[in-house]
Amino acid sequence: MTFSRGTAEEIAAALAANGLILRSGFTFGDDEMAPAGLSGFPAKSVLLVGQAGAAPWPYFQRWLEGQPRAIANPLDSWAREVIGAVAQGFGARAVSPSDRPYLPFQQWAMRAEALRPSPLGILMHPQYGLWHAYRGALLFEGEISVPEPHAAIHLCDTCVEKPCLKSCPVDAYSVDGFAHQACLAHVRGPRGEPCRSGGCLDRNACPYGAEYRYPADIQAFHMAAFAGV
Repeated sequence: MTFSRGTAEEIAAALAANGLILRSGFTFGDDEMAPAGLSGFPAKSVLLVGQAGAAPWPYFQRWLEGQPRAIANPLDSWAREVIGAVAQGFGARAVSPSDRPYLPFQQWAMRAEALRPSPLGILMHPQYGLWHAYRGALLFEGEISVPEPHAAIHLCDTCVEKPCLKSCPVDAYSVDGFAHQACLAHVRGPRGEPCRSGGCLDRNACPYGAEYRYPADIQAFHMAAFAGV
């Protein structure tokens, strides 16, 4: 089954109703171990769903205000609900980056959009910089037609100063990787208020995609979820 342009546009429109975007996708090869589709047979194609900037935030906030009680991982729950409804309408299986066992979302994104990781591990997008995310995917048991990704300039290669590796007070990110415990201890500690209220200093130091940077309250929400504060 190959979806027409109109159907792809309908999927995108359904996602846009909640501030999400249809990012890209691809067809699994015959020799690949693809995850199961809606009926349990191996999926043939995947469409990635995500966001650019803070577009989904107003929709998420309205949903959250309508919940009868506090819930754990509310953003994941909202995304599951929204993407699940779209999947149901188009005969797909919805999956999430937080599903267990974990699915290779980053590898899928690199393949679908020809992106590469930044020094912080977040995929660098030529337009959005570091201010984008993947919230889920739609798995189809038929083939879908999506444009081949164009090789984009990896902006990190053009960045000489690498301010993203020089702004953290505890050097959480380095060429050796992410010092998770050092970051966590700092964010939770008495000197971590700038991180708690405004987000990761290294991420904010990146000069690219600044117009898509999440507002401070959204960054504080994500940091609270990360640090449990």
